[in-house]
Amino acid sequence: MEVNWRLIHAARNSYAVLSAACEQDGFILHPVDRPADDITCYSLNTINESEYRDEISSSESITIVGGPHASACPRQVAEYADYVIIGEGEFTLPRLLDKIERGIDAKIPGVATVDYFRPADTCIFLDGYPAFSQTQGFVEISRGCPFSCGYCQTPQIFGHCMRHRSIDAIAEYANRYEHARFVSPNAFAYGSDGIHPRYAKIEKLFSRLKNSIYFGTFPSEVRPEFICEESLFLLERYCSNTKLHFGAQSGSDTVLESLNRGHTVEDVILAVELCKEYSITPVVDFIVGIPFETDEDQGLTLDLIQWVARYGQVHLHRFMPLPGTPLAGTNARSLLPETEKICGKLALSGKLTGSWHDPEIRFFRRPSNDIP
Repeated sequence: MEVNWRLIHAARNSYAVLSAACEQDGFILHPVDRPADDITCYSLNTINESEYRDEISSSESITIVGGPHASACPRQVAEYADYVIIGEGEFTLPRLLDKIERGIDAKIPGVATVDYFRPADTCIFLDGYPAFSQTQGFVEISRGCPFSCGYCQTPQIFGHCMRHRSIDAIAEYANRYEHARFVSPNAFAYGSDGIHPRYAKIEKLFSRLKNSIYFGTFPSEVRPEFICEESLFLLERYCSNTKLHFGAQSGSDTVLESLNRGHTVEDVILAVELCKEYSITPVVDFIVGIPFETDEDQGLTLDLIQWVARYGQVHLHRFMPLPGTPLAGTNARSLLPETEKICGKLALSGKLTGSWHDPEIRFFRRPSNDIP
């Protein structure tokens, strides 16, 4: 049985992870740029889903679709795909492939079809699966998030309890290459419950790595309240990156509270000031057009954007309601003329990047300011 993986740039790390997991069960995922017999697997997000929907529905091969959009909208995706994987795929995908190959009923937990769905009955133990195999990927060190930010799919897919790959397993994969880069919803939360940092655990990890370490930068980030003297000392002592990527999202404490961000504007300001002291360039995420923000809220965000741009870089997104999140089904509010004007000037000066006009851009290209 031939099993193929549809190459999609946004899902390149998913390919590295799932191909490694499938190899353990004897299935090789062959990369293809179009559907191919016998089976073609896809990983889709909400933006690119529409681009591949017709291709999947017209495919003569068996199609299996996973990813953030499939996890949030399994019934919708099951209308045009043969099988939909909801949530984590390391265990479910090989299990599904085995059932298909043996001609056994493939209605298993974690898989939806047009007439069947049962939630997954497993939770992935990260050390139970390789970070990658023949296809190099970034090392995922943590999964899950204890916060419930209104716009974010992460806790909906991976849960609110953080799980971590062991230091031994991380070192095994990270030391294979010249640069060590990691995947985590909050890199400085490694080894912790995601709320109370354990910096001694992070230092123990760093001491095991033998190459150039890039931590809290692409493809990961950190939370502003985790940026402190202790965390920046570790970054300065062990790491090679000169930038640190974290999310502010809004300059209004009212909006941050409504988003359930779990931090304040003051936390963002302190994080930027500490980065300055350590000669680290802060790269700060903001979202504009949040549905419930007032003109005053957006003005406060614009003020904070301008202040951050004096000391670092701004990465700006236009709000997009993602399915499965608390803000699903809402609409982005319009931008003030002053917001458009100031952000345009900052972009021209190289201090701001992102997609405040078109929210889809960030799903199709990697922002240059993510490179340390």
